Amino acid sequence: MTYPMRILGQQVILRDFRADDVDSAQVVVGDEQVTRSLSFDARSRVETAAMLNGAIERARQVPRTEFYLAVTRPDDDLIGFARLGLDGVQAAKLGYAIRADQWGRGYATDAARTLTDYGFRELRLHRISAAIGPDNVASVALVQRLGFSYEGCIRDHVHTNGAWRDSLLFSILSAEWTSRSTAAGSDPLSVQPAGE
Repeated sequence: MTYPMRILGQQVILRDFRADDVDSAQVVVGDEQVTRSLSFDARSRVETAAMLNGAIERARQVPRTEFYLAVTRPDDDLIGFARLGLDGVQAAKLGYAIRADQWGRGYATDAARTLTDYGFRELRLHRISAAIGPDNVASVALVQRLGFSYEGCIRDHVHTNGAWRDSLLFSILSAEWTSRSTAAGSDPLSVQPAGE
């Protein structure tokens, strides 16, 4: 796996974070409207810088165990993030968030689809899961559109916004993803070195 990496989706590009992404990332993770459904509270600029520095440092580790990537439009405008954290044997946890003024345009779906496809095709994962806040109806619909199955409720899973919150657990297995991708005639994933 090359660092920095760049994965082309249909609408978005997923790429490794850079140090100069702090202000753009702050618009996403500093917005309470966005973080209300995430596993962490809104972050200050200092916290956002620390988050990006950590993501950049972990991206350079060998072996790489986390793919915490900026979601950008083709013009490199950072509009969110997507994360695949390796967890267990051939398994990973999926997460994503999009800037509030960009909701409803299919960016989250494309980012989640692209990163899930990368996980199964390139990382040879067996299982990918997503834990979603019960009130996040849009995210539940998104993973269900991608073929994830509901597994159950994780009680008091995260402490955010001053209270414990349950999460709804969804997952998809490699064979299910391959079957859906083959039926849909999905294009091969395009992974490029970031310099191209």
